[in-house]
Formats: sequence, C-alpha cells, structure tokens
Amino acid sequence: MTPYFEKPSRIRIAIPALGLAAFLGFVGVRLYLIQIVRHHDFGTRANAQYERRIPVASKRGTIYDRRGRAVAISLDAASVFAHPELVQDPIATASRLARVLKLPARKIQKKLRSDRPFIWIQRKVDPSRAEAVGNLALPGVGLVPEGKRYYPRRNLAAHVIGFAGLDDKGLEGVELKYDHLLTGGVRSLSGRVDALGRVVFREAENTPAASDLFLTIDEAIQHVAERELDVAIRRSGAKSGTVIVVDPATGEILALANVPSYNLNTFGSSPPAFRRNRALTDPYEPGSAFKLILAAAALEEGLVRPGDLFHGEDGFIEVAGVKIRDHKKYGRMTFRDVVAFSSNVGAVKVGMKVGKDLFYTYITSFGFGLPTGVDLPGESPGLIRRPQQWSRLSIGALSIGYEISATPIQLITAVAAVANGGHLVRPHVVKAVRDPDGRIKEIRPFLVRRVISPETARTLASMLTEVVQRGTGQAAAIPGTQVAGKTGTAQKFDQNTGRYSRTKVVASFIGFVPAEDPRLAILVLIDEPQRFTWGGSVAAPAFREIAREILNYLEISPLHARVDRVARRPYETPGTAH
Repeated sequence: MTPYFEKPSRIRIAIPALGLAAFLGFVGVRLYLIQIVRHHDFGTRANAQYERRIPVASKRGTIYDRRGRAVAISLDAASVFAHPELVQDPIATASRLARVLKLPARKIQKKLRSDRPFIWIQRKVDPSRAEAVGNLALPGVGLVPEGKRYYPRRNLAAHVIGFAGLDDKGLEGVELKYDHLLTGGVRSLSGRVDALGRVVFREAENTPAASDLFLTIDEAIQHVAERELDVAIRRSGAKSGTVIVVDPATGEILALANVPSYNLNTFGSSPPAFRRNRALTDPYEPGSAFKLILAAAALEEGLVRPGDLFHGEDGFIEVAGVKIRDHKKYGRMTFRDVVAFSSNVGAVKVGMKVGKDLFYTYITSFGFGLPTGVDLPGESPGLIRRPQQWSRLSIGALSIGYEISATPIQLITAVAAVANGGHLVRPHVVKAVRDPDGRIKEIRPFLVRRVISPETARTLASMLTEVVQRGTGQAAAIPGTQVAGKTGTAQKFDQNTGRYSRTKVVASFIGFVPAEDPRLAILVLIDEPQRFTWGGSVAAPAFREIAREILNYLEISPLHARVDRVARRPYETPGTAH
C-alpha cells in the first residue's frame, strides 16, 4: 500500500513533464512549419539579405542602312552604383571614387548618405574607369553591365536616326518613333553581397530581345547629300538648308539632310535648333516651286494646254489692287514658257482659270495642309486656308506659291507623285524590321491616292524638262541625262515690319531624274542665302551635283533606267482616285 504523502509528489513530477512535452511539441510544430511548410518563404527572406536585384534596360536593337551598314549600335558598358546601407565609410568611399570618376567628392558623399536602398553614382562609364572602380573593392559599391548607344557615323543622317538617352529610351528620330521595337524591355540583374560588403552581379536572367531596323537611307547617298548641301550653304552664306532624296515609285527616302546638324554621340552639347528636323518641322512659303501644283491642276482639268498663249502684260498684273510682278518683262508666251521661265503674270492668269475651289481641291489632294505620315516624329501639317477664308488676292498669291505654308517633305512627296505617273505615295524611312527570332518583315510602299492621270504626269514632266533645258533651271542640267524640275525663290515674311523682306528669301529646286523614267526625286532648299539668292543659281547647282553622283553610284543611265514600274510599286493599300 502506497503511503498517502507520495501522491502529491507524482503530481508535481507529472506537471513539468506535461509542460516539457507541450513545449517540445510546439517546437516540433514550429520546426515543421519553418523547415517543411514555409521553407521556401524563409529561404527567400534569408537570401534577400544577401541578394540584390536591379532593373536595367536591355540592349537596344541595331539600326542599319538599306545595304546593311550599321549606323546605330549598342556597346557593352558599366555603371557604378551603391547601396548606402552597406557603405562603411561614406567620406573615404566618396574620396576614392571621386579620384577615379573625376566627379566632385561632396556630390558623391551626398549620394552615399541617402536613405534610399539603391543609388547610381555614374552611368555608363568608359572601360578603363570601370576597371579602376572594380579594383577599389569598396564595400557597398558595385558595377552593373549596361548597353551604351553608339553612332559610328557621328553626324551622318542625324535627323533621321535620332538618339537614345541615358536610360536607353529613344528621344528623337527613328530611335523615338520605333522605340517599342528597338528596346527589348527591362531586364533584371541579380547579385550577392560578399563577406566584404561588395555586390557582385550575375548575368541577366531571361533577357528580353530587341528588333533590328533597316532604313531606306543609303549611307553613300546620304553622304553625297550632306556634302553638297554643306557646299551650297557655305557658297551662298545661307542660314540653313535641307536636301531630301526619294525613290518616287516607292516613297523610300534615300537621303535626308539638314544644316545645321549635330554629332549623335554628343547630342547634349548641341543647341536644340541644331537637332530640329527642319525637313519635317519647318513649313515655309514655297514660292514659284508651287507653280508645279497649279500646272498639274490646269492640265488635268483640261483648262490649259501646253501651247496655249498668254500675254506677259509687260511684267506685272494687278490683283485686288496689288501688283504682282515678273522678274523680267515678257510679251506673248505659251503655257510651256510660263512654266519654263517661271512667269508670275502667266501663273496668275492660269490660276484665275482654275478658280479657287478647284485649286484648293488639288492642293489638298497633293497632300498640303496635312502631315504626309512619314515615320518620323515632329511632322508639321503646314497650313492652307479653306476657300471661304480666301481674300480677293488669294488666288493670285497662291498661284505663285504664297499664302500657303508647306514643309520640304510635303513638297518632295508632291513632286514624286508627278514623277511616278500620278500616285501620291507615303514617304518612309524604315525599309524592314528583323524581329528577335531573325524573321524579316519588309515595309511595303503605301499608296495614298491617285492625284493626276498618267497622261497629265507625262505632259507636265515634259514641260519641266524645258525649265532645265532653256528656262530658270539650266544650272541643274546633267550632260547625257534629261532632268525635269522647277526653281523656286520666295521672299520671307518679316514679322517685325509686317511685310515681305527684300533680302531674306528661301531658294529651292525640286525635280526628278531621269525625266523619261524617274528613279530619283530630289529637293534642295537653301534658307536665307546672302549670295546667289535665286533658286536657279544656288539650289539648282546643288541638285545637279547630288543627282549626278547618285546616278553614277546607282549605275543608272538613260539606256538602262527603264524598269518594271508595277514591280517597283507593290503598294500596301490601294488609294482612291482623284
């Protein structure tokens, strides 16, 4: 028989045992939850204390010219960053970084004292400095690989290519317009903190790929356009200028040059005015070059025939009390003479035959007053008022290219329509896109509409050859090749005086070669020339040199210039007839 006093002692022993068992059970459950159920979650948290992730832009796609020559590439570069909480001595770290990166130490020190978990010290440094930073082995400081945009041709086609900024986002030109294709998106770099507090990154995981672009621009043709434009600007003492070269059958822009220009690799050091694509953004009154549109309307409607006679009125005609003058006095002349010698009096008389409503219809049909739709950013639509807003002077002014503002890209698109037999084709600068899988998609020409008949186009082309053979554009003549074109000299409106300036003009020449089967349509515009101020004396010679060199380069001669026009015009969408 167990003594009565032993019973409480068993209870005293059992209670701690039960407590211990419960505690061990709780620990076991917790261990099970931690090691089995939530193992992945806690493992991720632990790794997060040693791992760092940084989102950076993927390497951009390459841009090539039409013959596969690279004009924009991405090079490997490194950027210096810091995790401020891992930096042990901000003052010493800033001092050592400043010596290598050539930055103010106080600026770096301020960044290192930031309460942000991640800061950039300097982006996309050159390889030698990146290596020097790596050799410093500073706690909390590291290098991350990035792509650095580089333009091997520097200034060439600057206003077409454009540029990408520090974060590899397109900011101008094709780089901006096609940014969604050229960028591969954001990639994430991962790295681990080592025992010394340094962050070492691994290569990106699942790096998204970008597409490559092939431009319609030909590097050699672009070089010729830029060189001859620069010669014309310096020869005439002009303020600025533009050259555009187009394949009239397809709308492909073979060259687009503006002066002033800039170096794409140092775009930040150039004034905004140098970076402006004047071919698209700067509308102007085209002057006599616009008589080409008037002639197209009059011929298409059968209102005037090439041999019809007009009287030159001894050099001036009065419209709504305003005298419109010719640069010299003419007597009786045919419509061919009116175009060849750029008679203002004759043009006004033709304009009155056409009438304001019909003339407006042709002006807008040729694309004036609306953007051409070229695949570049910043295009201006120009300006043409509706007939209801015209004054009694307007028909006379528009007949000689005033009271309308048009961009160079609009003018060359309209001229190309005459050259290709009457089709208005959308101009474009991207020829093909190569996707990340290597598949290539060609960009087909886009037909907007037919503006004149093939017969009218041929008649007008014949008249435009006489401008070069015996008229105002003789300086554009190329031996052995028929050239069709039109000169233009327009006085600029002076906002200060409220009148047209006698000294500030825009001189131009627009045309196509070979005239019998055009392969090139070319516009040359010289803004405010101080010497040789007529379109025929400053723009026509530049046109001649550009056209001559390109024809030689492309090995085009009258003997083998003829091609299958239908094969060269696989239009994306059929247009509506005028």
